[in-house]
Amino acid sequence: MARIGVLTGGGDCPGLNAVIRGVVRKGVNVHGHEIVGFRYGWAGVLADEAVELTVESTRGILPRGGTILGTSRTNPYKEDDGPKRILETLERRGIDVLIPIGGEDTLGVARRLMDEGVNIVGVPKTIDNDLAATDFTFGFQTAVQIATEAVDRLHTTAESHNRVIVVEVMGRHAGWIAAYAGLAGGADVILVPERPFDIEQVCEHVRRRHARGRTFSIIVVSEGAVPAGGEVWTQHAGTDAFGHQRLGGVAVQLEKEIEQRTGFECRMTILGHVQRGGSPLAFDRVLGTRFGVHAIDAATEGRFGTMVALKGTHIELVPLEAALQEPKLLDPAFFETAEVFFG
Repeated sequence: MARIGVLTGGGDCPGLNAVIRGVVRKGVNVHGHEIVGFRYGWAGVLADEAVELTVESTRGILPRGGTILGTSRTNPYKEDDGPKRILETLERRGIDVLIPIGGEDTLGVARRLMDEGVNIVGVPKTIDNDLAATDFTFGFQTAVQIATEAVDRLHTTAESHNRVIVVEVMGRHAGWIAAYAGLAGGADVILVPERPFDIEQVCEHVRRRHARGRTFSIIVVSEGAVPAGGEVWTQHAGTDAFGHQRLGGVAVQLEKEIEQRTGFECRMTILGHVQRGGSPLAFDRVLGTRFGVHAIDAATEGRFGTMVALKGTHIELVPLEAALQEPKLLDPAFFETAEVFFG
C-alpha cells in the first residue's frame, strides 16, 4: 500500500473528474492505496491544503465538468522557497508518488521536481490538444463540439442579416480546435497560429462568396492566430505565472478590418471559457478514465518519470520529457482538407 497524491493544474477542462475517479477507483479497490487530492494545483501543495479521496467521495463525478479538486496556474518556482515547501508538504503527508494532471506548465514543474527526488507519473491535459507525445487529450473533443454547435447557430443569424461573423475559439500555439470546429461547422475561412494570415486574402474569400450570391460568411479563428509579418492581436496585457501572454480579442480586430475593407457588415463572437464548461462528451469521459487507471497502475509498478499517452487506440507510457518538447502543431494535411471549402 502507498499514499498517492493527485492534483489538477492549469486551465480546467471536461474530463478531469474522470481521471480523478479512475485513479481513486482502481487505486483503492484494486491496489489498496490511499489517495490524497491537493486543492488548486500546485498552490494546494505549497499551502498543504489537501483532502483524502475515497471511492465514496468520488461517486457521481464522472459526468461533471471542471475539477472537484480545483485548479490554478501557480508556479512553485516563482514562489519564495517554493520547491522546498513542496517537498516538505509531500514528506509531511507521507506521499510516495505524485500524479499531476496538467499541460506543459504543470508537467514542467513536475519534471523539475523529479530532480529533487519526487516520484512522478504524469497525466496529459490540454484542451488545445497541443501537448506532444499523445495523439489526443481529454476535453478537446468536448470543446470542438461546443464550438461546432456555436458555428451552427451563428450560420442562421449570419444568413438572416447578410453578415460576416468571426468566431474566436481557443488555441494559443495550435489550431486544432479551430480546424476541427471550422471544418465540422462549414466555416468559410479558418485562421490558425501555424499559418500567419493575410487579411486582404481573408477579405478576398468573403468578396468571392458575395460575388457568387452568398451574402454571408463564417470565419473561425484561433485566439493565437497571427497576421503575416505582425504580432498576435490581443485585448489583454500582462502574462501569467509561467510567462504566457494573455490572449483573446483577435476577433475584435478582424471584425473592424473586414468591415472596413469589404464594406460588408461584420460581427464577432468570442467563445472564451464557455468552451471549457459543461459535461464532457463520452469520448472525453472514456479517455480520462483510461488515463487515470493507467496512471495509478504505473505508479504502483514504480514506473516513475513517465506520462500516460494515447497512441492510436492504446494507452502507453512515454517519458515525461517527451510531453515537454515543442507543441504538437496542426497537421498540414488536415488544414489542406479544410482549405478546400474556403470562400
